[in-house]
Amino acid sequence: MFEILLILIIISLLLQRRDKRKKSKGIDAELHKMIEDVRESEITASEIRQFLLDVINDNKQDVEKFSDVRLRQASEMMERIGPGAFYWMTDIAATLASGYAARINGTLTNVDEELGESATPEAIVRVVVQI
Repeated sequence: MFEILLILIIISLLLQRRDKRKKSKGIDAELHKMIEDVRESEITASEIRQFLLDVINDNKQDVEKFSDVRLRQASEMMERIGPGAFYWMTDIAATLASGYAARINGTLTNVDEELGESATPEAIVRVVVQI
């Protein structure tokens, strides 16, 4: 009788130990997924920022609007990133429009504080699209 009780205790301890390992692996997997999601967002933001900077550069160089190169670049971004790319670009445009409206109305923004009087389109994009 004592042997059976001892075997049941040992089996119980082994099962409890096994459950703790499973929980630990589950938490590690969740943390890994969260880190990967953050990296993915940073890559997406960086790619969108670079696209905006490319368009600004095209405008400075008098490159035709809606060139095949930029349309292809935008199409590739949409395929990889999906609707998120469109949303990010729209959000950035809305933020820039709000900042410009604030400037016209004489209200200082965080962009004014960071850049002061040395604002360029590239610098503004870098401030607005922070990674």
